[in-house]
Amino acid sequence: MSKRHLYVLAFAIFALASAAIVYKWQVLKFPLQPDETVQVWTVQAHVEFQPQRRANVVNLQLPFLTPGWIALDERFVARGYSRIPEREAQGRKVVWATRNAVGEQDLYYRATFVRSQLAVGTLLPELVPELRTPPELERPYQLAAQELLDSVRDRSADITTFARELIRRLTASPDEDAQLLLDRYARRDRTGEIDDELRTRFIVDLLAIRNIPARMVQGLRLVEGGGEGRIEPWLLVHTGTEWRLLDPRTAAEGLPADLLLWNVSPDPLLVLDSEARPSLRFTVGYNLADAMAMAQRRLEVQDANYIRWSLLSLPLQAQEVYKVLLLVPIGAFMMLILRNIVGIKTYGTFMPVLVALAFRETALVAGITLFVLVVGAGLLVRFYLERLRLLLVPRLTAILIMVVLLMALISVLANRMDLEVGLSVALFPMVIMAMTIERMSVAWDERGAGTAIKEGIGTMVVAAMAYLVMSWDRLEHLIYVYPEFLLWLFAAALVLGRYSGYRLTELVRFRALAREADPIAPPPAAGTDAPKA
Repeated sequence: MSKRHLYVLAFAIFALASAAIVYKWQVLKFPLQPDETVQVWTVQAHVEFQPQRRANVVNLQLPFLTPGWIALDERFVARGYSRIPEREAQGRKVVWATRNAVGEQDLYYRATFVRSQLAVGTLLPELVPELRTPPELERPYQLAAQELLDSVRDRSADITTFARELIRRLTASPDEDAQLLLDRYARRDRTGEIDDELRTRFIVDLLAIRNIPARMVQGLRLVEGGGEGRIEPWLLVHTGTEWRLLDPRTAAEGLPADLLLWNVSPDPLLVLDSEARPSLRFTVGYNLADAMAMAQRRLEVQDANYIRWSLLSLPLQAQEVYKVLLLVPIGAFMMLILRNIVGIKTYGTFMPVLVALAFRETALVAGITLFVLVVGAGLLVRFYLERLRLLLVPRLTAILIMVVLLMALISVLANRMDLEVGLSVALFPMVIMAMTIERMSVAWDERGAGTAIKEGIGTMVVAAMAYLVMSWDRLEHLIYVYPEFLLWLFAAALVLGRYSGYRLTELVRFRALAREADPIAPPPAAGTDAPKA
């Protein structure tokens, strides 16, 4: 297989992993840091009224399509009432009912929201663009409306700009025609001021005259400070292909970052079937929550299948195990660098990684101390068993038994000395320890004590460096949440698999050869006699 094929394969794996990482980070909102937090808003709707009769039915519109936000949970508090959530064609509501309403009535709806990246155009296709019946205006107002709409049409290019220009003409310094229409259809009788809700409904009626589907929706501002919230009217205009959200006060287009669309249904926000006059108050709470928990909860709401087919669906005990197992390739890759690039010699291929895992339980200094004690005592036993001329398998079995007894002895001594770190020695891989003692003794006999000690030190160095990396909390979180990073290491391992050049230690090892090489003799200087034969 050619190198080009290998490099193309490694690049494809790297690109695929990078795309998956970016998608999980930017779209699914998985955090990069273990202590990262996200903003969470808690919204409460409080319905309060004094009943005029004992039997009452209360209808409250609930958030249905919320572009830019996702509802993580909902709670209903209404003592003595039955609760019937209803899904309608273009909305969602809750129906509270009771037969024994006595005294002041308090009903609550609470929901927790977090931000999402979904826009208005992607979340509102379920809203069917229905054209309202054009209003029958009286003659002077009908002529004023026609003049206003004709003037707006001349100053617009499409449906969106037509609606925005109409809003601007009815809000910012309205002319005579606009002022006449506002005084008649958008002014409250009691206060004498222009009402935003009445003006928005009138804009919908004017757009219906020109066969433009539109509807008034209601939104709630979610600000960081929290406090009491207020429902605001907004305008949805259908362009023929998608919905556009417009501010009926400023003619601005788009969904503000802090706006939660609460009611997109044409029905009123709150309806009570009795003569009582209810009040509806909104309270917004703001706090910070764990980003990982919120991302998981957000996925459960959006797409539960993703959670079912991921590590997040495993039991908590299994998740803790995989948090450690996913770090093993990190240690193996570090060993690859230190052995094939740097040139550090170790016992075995993956034994330093297993020792590094044991160091996670004992800490680095205590782990090295325990390792040296067990291996040193095991070597003494191994040298004694060699005099007995035992076969390989019986000798390994005897060494394993001695290793277990040595670890038990060290644990007992550490317990008597009130050293808790010694109790973790039993977590060392016993078989690996026995094999290390055997290989070290063989290297001692065949290549001398210096080589055996040097490889033992190399094993400790690699295990210590792997431990320092594998015990980094941020890296553990990153690999567990984004296991695609391991594909980066996989691609790098493929590329390094063809490397057959010098190792860094070999450059130091063979530097003496460069010193012993004869230098090239300089040419004789001009005007001097050549040396005689």
